[in-house]
Amino acid sequence: MGKAVKAKAAAKTPAAKTPTAKAPAAKASAASAPAAKAPAASAPAVKRKVVKPIPEGQHSVTPYLVVRGATEAIDLYRKAFGAVNRGSMPGPDGKIVHAELQIGDAFIYLSDEMPGGNCRSPQSLGGCSCTIHLYLEDADAVFNQAVAAGCKISMPMMDAFWGDRYGKVTDPFGHEWSIGTHKEDLTMEEMAKRGAAAMAQFSKPG
Repeated sequence: MGKAVKAKAAAKTPAAKTPTAKAPAAKASAASAPAAKAPAASAPAVKRKVVKPIPEGQHSVTPYLVVRGATEAIDLYRKAFGAVNRGSMPGPDGKIVHAELQIGDAFIYLSDEMPGGNCRSPQSLGGCSCTIHLYLEDADAVFNQAVAAGCKISMPMMDAFWGDRYGKVTDPFGHEWSIGTHKEDLTMEEMAKRGAAAMAQFSKPG
């Protein structure tokens, strides 16, 4: 009896299913699918040139001269001080609205006197309110060169008490220029002592 029951139970148990070959088909299907496209390469970033807040060759302070006859003044400053015109912009009436002159390692800006402008030329003012100082390798040579170009002597060349070879000229447009070459390094105390002696000498009558 027990053996018959076991035989029936065995007959009712379903036979194990043989695995089908579906997995390889799935692999084949995956292989036939189009490959995913790689993202397009982005264009290289354009490097922007770093702009200097103070242009090359310029300094933090630059004199800006106003004259009557800027074109003639540019030519005079070339002859007198060796100025190089780095660029000028003429206006519609032929006047210079802006020019940049280089003397040594420094710049001077220049323009014609403009009607309605706030700045006046020395001719309009009847004099100038400042002196442009030049430090140069050979003050005597440039002084003589400036006088030959048409500048007037306003102070002859001298050995100044502060240690410079020094003199001053006034150009035909009314601007005053001091010209110097440094000769001695002095302390403030030494300059003060020499200055007091120079003032005492100047104050003597005759």
